[in-house]
This record gives sequence, C-alpha cells and structure tokens, in this order.
Amino acid sequence: MREEGVNRNWIGHVVIAVIIIGVAVLLYSRGRGPGPGSVSPTPASSTDLPGFRADAWMLPSDEALGFVEVPAGPFMMGSDKAIDPLAFDNERWSPEQARASLDLPAFYIARYEVTEAQFQAFVTATGTSVDPKTLSSPPDHPVAFVTWPEALAYCRWLEDAMKVSAVTPGSLKERLNAGWHVTLPSEAEWEKAARATDGRRYPWGDDARTDRANWRAAATVAVGSIRCPECAYGLSDMSGNVWEWTRSPYQPYPYDSTDDSSTAAMEALWVMRGGSFNDTEQAARAATRGGADPGARREFIGFRIALTRS
Repeated sequence: MREEGVNRNWIGHVVIAVIIIGVAVLLYSRGRGPGPGSVSPTPASSTDLPGFRADAWMLPSDEALGFVEVPAGPFMMGSDKAIDPLAFDNERWSPEQARASLDLPAFYIARYEVTEAQFQAFVTATGTSVDPKTLSSPPDHPVAFVTWPEALAYCRWLEDAMKVSAVTPGSLKERLNAGWHVTLPSEAEWEKAARATDGRRYPWGDDARTDRANWRAAATVAVGSIRCPECAYGLSDMSGNVWEWTRSPYQPYPYDSTDDSSTAAMEALWVMRGGSFNDTEQAARAATRGGADPGARREFIGFRIALTRS
C-alpha cells in the first residue's frame, strides 16, 4: 500500500500534475497522429528477414524466440539527484528517500522492441485494421503509431498462438501453461531490465553515449542494429528508438504493483519508458518516467513484450 504521507502531500501532487501537463504538451507539440481509422495496410516484406523466424511470428531466431530471463531479486528503483543531476522530480521515491530496493520475481523480457514485421503478423492473422502509418516503416524497425490497447491486443494474440504452437520452446510453453502471460512489462520490470542491479543511469552504464543507443537522431533504426555489449541482460534499444508502453498506470511513487490493477480504471495516463530517437540524454536514462494517454498514436511510441506471472 502506498505510504499515507505521500498520498496526502499536496506539494508532491502539484509536482506530478505539472509533469503530466508537460508530457501532454510534449506529445501534442510533436504532432497528433491520424485518428484510429480502419484501414488495411500494405504488408511489410518480412518473410526473408535475417535473424527472425517467418514460421514463429517473425520473432528472433534464437532458442528462446528473443525472450531473455531477468532473474528474481532486488534492484534499486528511483533516482537521487545528488547522484544523478539529470533526474526528474517524478523519479524520487518519497520525500524521505530518493531510491528504494524493490524485490521482483523472475520474468522474461523481449530482447528487442516489437518490430513492424511482428506486428504485421498479428494484423494478418487477426484481420485487425490499423492506422496507415502503423506499418509504414521497414520490417525490422520498431513498430510505432501503436496505441496502448493495440499493444495489449498484440500480446493477447501472441500468447494464445504460443500456447498451442509446436514451435514454441518447451520452457516458454511450460510457463504459459502454468499461468504466465505475454504482456507489457510493468514499470518496475522495465526499469530492472534496463538498469540491472547496480543502479546505472543508462542501460550500458553512467555516461551518455550515442554509440550505444539511437537517441538525439532523426528517425528509428533497425532493432538491435546498435551494439551494446555492456547493456543489462544483453537487451537492445532500452534507450531511444521509441518510447515503450508499460502495463503500469502513471502514479506517484512509491511504486506498488497492487496499484496497477486496483486503480487502473481511474488512471488517465499510462507509463512509457526509454525515450525515443529524437530525445536527449535526459529522457534516454533508464529511470526516466513518461506518461501518455492510452489512445496516443505517435511516431515515437512503440512497445516491447514480457513474459511474466504477475
């Protein structure tokens, strides 16, 4: 349960309100995408995409189909401006402490952001109509112009497909049959995957580097095309390329996973993480918290999937 003192701290709520307004202004200033009109896009040419399996929903061609295990255990969540001067106010854990240790069970997260080709597989299989801009980039680039409900619909479709398919690795199928779900990562899962257990500022370390991720740029790049050998858990593009939806509603810290379900219907914004191709080093940090309306459809918002029992 969130600390009562934080809930009643009007100054904290004013700060959060200012941040939310700022995010909304940023999203609108970058231009609204077209409305959710129903059109069928031209399929991306993806059947011969190197490194991805046409017989497995265009997921990566490694033995776990791109799912990477993040072991159970604690990590430091939140930011201390005394340690990281670029930290935003909404990253502070509470008035009493800047960061806190959060213990998470094991989960899996996708090595790459969901690509155009992967989303096209969903559209083709389900007959879903999407915005014409959604599938307008190269097949190995991250899909964008995707709303929060559309990202969840993709997750549900992939989970159902993986449960019954013979190509699903045994270890993943066992977890699905045991009640795990393909879904968006929670805000805490995303942050742990991005910064590991050492509290690093960026997925690769403490220094801003444009040779490790696609930020301060003009457009997206192919997923995994920028090598990051130091990045936590071998993940790619946790900074930059596109902001990534999470399944957590935007709320003040301290983080509490029970709030994700108990107050979801009342929340107006959903957390997105990681920054995008046209952001600065401040937004590309692993602890940066963004928020957007679930219907937001932008060239700089995409998503990555997780396999979790939460």
